[in-house]
Amino acid sequence: MTNVDAVTDWLLDPEGSDPSIRWQVMRDLLDAPASAWRAERAKVETEGWGAQLLAHEDDDGQWAGGAHFPADYVWGGDEPGQPWTSTSHALAQLREFGFDPTSARARRMVASIGANARWEHDGQPYWEGEVEPCINGLTVANGVYFGVDMTPIVDRLVGERLEDGGWNCDTERGSVRSSFDTTINVVEGLLEFERATGGTQASREARRSGEEYLLQRSLFRRSSTGEPAAERYLELHHPNRWRYDVLRALDHFRAAAALTGAPPDPRLGEAVEHVRSRRLEDGRWALDRDPTGRRWFDVDDGEGEPSRWVTLRALRVLRWWDATHAA
Repeated sequence: MTNVDAVTDWLLDPEGSDPSIRWQVMRDLLDAPASAWRAERAKVETEGWGAQLLAHEDDDGQWAGGAHFPADYVWGGDEPGQPWTSTSHALAQLREFGFDPTSARARRMVASIGANARWEHDGQPYWEGEVEPCINGLTVANGVYFGVDMTPIVDRLVGERLEDGGWNCDTERGSVRSSFDTTINVVEGLLEFERATGGTQASREARRSGEEYLLQRSLFRRSSTGEPAAERYLELHHPNRWRYDVLRALDHFRAAAALTGAPPDPRLGEAVEHVRSRRLEDGRWALDRDPTGRRWFDVDDGEGEPSRWVTLRALRVLRWWDATHAA
């Protein structure tokens, strides 16, 4: 058995894996028929991590009683890390898991969130967004996925683009330079909007300008010095939450190419080879960092251990890249 076969078997393992991973392996790595991977995807609602997360939903459709933070979160307290149990982060994980957005359970959830969830910033209705573009980018991605019209927030994000092509959550505090972390959240949201609606000319241009911001920096370098902007951008995270890393960016470019048909940009090459270099001898990839903070449950085996999520993302990025760079 080759390394590839062994890794695929590990990803599909009915004992240790999860439907949320297996259906994506079937679709993205094995080219399984749609009927097969859709049947596996349907299990996300009733089995494994998807069912576990849905079981924590509050009666009013929220998680932990809050939009972006749990209702019992103490601002300025000594809790380690940011808590990840609230509505925004639950929706992002359900989207990553592939929870069927057209299901009756999903429709009830979306309606309840619209009726009951309010942003901590100023009590804004959840699906109207708040003020920080990083949060609004995440909200667009979640909302579009679950069938909500996010056009007003998309228009706001388009208007908040900075001169260098990206976005920064610190703009309201005077920042005029984009950040990797905020920009990836926004372009992911704009891509989901484009996938669902076709986008607008302005939203498509904004997505491409945010991507160009990342490409000009080889996905991790400072434009001023060429040095890595942050060492953590070269680490492999999961779940990413709001945090950026090169694998998250590469997976975004892969998804954008799947929608638009564009070939991989050569400027992605250095980041691709970095991800390739992180492959373990047995063909898997380890988790470098899991953001500290409250969560409902773990979906990886711990930092330093092989991660099914990181391995899945790395394999599909390399498959996409290598398909157009074969000798």
